[in-house]
Amino acid sequence: MLIQSIRTTRLSIPWVEVPKWGFAPVEKRTFLIVEIETQSGIVGMGYLQPLMGGVEAIEACIRHQLKPLLLGQDASRIEWLWRTMYRSTHTVGRMGVALFALSAVDIALWDALGKKAGLPLYRLWGGSREELPIYGSGCFRGLGGDGMIEKARRYVAQGFGAIKMQVAHVHDNRTDLENVRRMRQALGDRTEIMIDVNQGWSADVAILMGRKFEEQDIYWLEEPVPADDFDGTLRVARALDLRVVCGENHCTRYDLRPFFRDPVLPILQPDVMRGGLTELRKIAAVADTYGIAIAPHLFHELMSHLLASIPNGSWLEYMGWMDDLWVEPLIPAGGKVMAPQRPGHGMAFKPEVLREFAVKQ
Repeated sequence: MLIQSIRTTRLSIPWVEVPKWGFAPVEKRTFLIVEIETQSGIVGMGYLQPLMGGVEAIEACIRHQLKPLLLGQDASRIEWLWRTMYRSTHTVGRMGVALFALSAVDIALWDALGKKAGLPLYRLWGGSREELPIYGSGCFRGLGGDGMIEKARRYVAQGFGAIKMQVAHVHDNRTDLENVRRMRQALGDRTEIMIDVNQGWSADVAILMGRKFEEQDIYWLEEPVPADDFDGTLRVARALDLRVVCGENHCTRYDLRPFFRDPVLPILQPDVMRGGLTELRKIAAVADTYGIAIAPHLFHELMSHLLASIPNGSWLEYMGWMDDLWVEPLIPAGGKVMAPQRPGHGMAFKPEVLREFAVKQ
């Protein structure tokens, strides 16, 4: 398991369906792939999809700061390697680029260890369940009211019991409220509706709008205020009778500590790009101590292993915008997915995708 080589590949791929989230338009899907090969020939693969760019900087951090630390080390010492990488990059960024770079490596290391053990990660981690609930995401605000309803109906027709729509940034408050009311009317009362604000409001506006949304039996209100406004998030959560959730833009369990100290948020949504699988497992354990559930941000292919191995797993998020890239995509059926049974995380990019869309350097 000694690390023999570390390779990085950047992908730039056209969207099948361009996400219209209403801010910071992204022309292509960009990925960073990290492959870690051991002396025995095991190859672990990690991948990131930073939605707003930055893969070049992350790749440079891996090549120039992390790779020299990792070559020749035992790939199975993941906790030690995580701590070594974290401490070595702390002065240039305990969040952001350095943490994203660490996360890509961490995912690859766990994939390698799972392959060495011949076990899918969720079983390597102890296993809790195999059937996992998943909601249909991507009813983007930029589609308008009719477009969001149309996409939500497609999800419901496929058996999803929950969908997520967006508000703020594009429309005014009255239009957002009308879109939510129309969504409830279109879907009826048997489909859960989540609402994503993407940090678009102040606490005052979030409380005002949240009280109106309560009348529509909304399942959760996500990221109502900027991620740095911890007090504002807690204030909104205490003021409303619906679930307030966040976490995708917080880095490691240390950044989430205010929500553990004052556990009024029932669900947290950590992102694997901000600490890797090692850190997500710790976040889940701490959250469980306070009765908080975990509904991780994106990457349902990876996050299925997390939810299948913890007692406090909530929902997986499904976008579907990577299904065309995998040799064996993880496709939901009836609003659920089954944890992959292949060793490691079990995902592999199609060879033709790697050939056609790799960025030449």
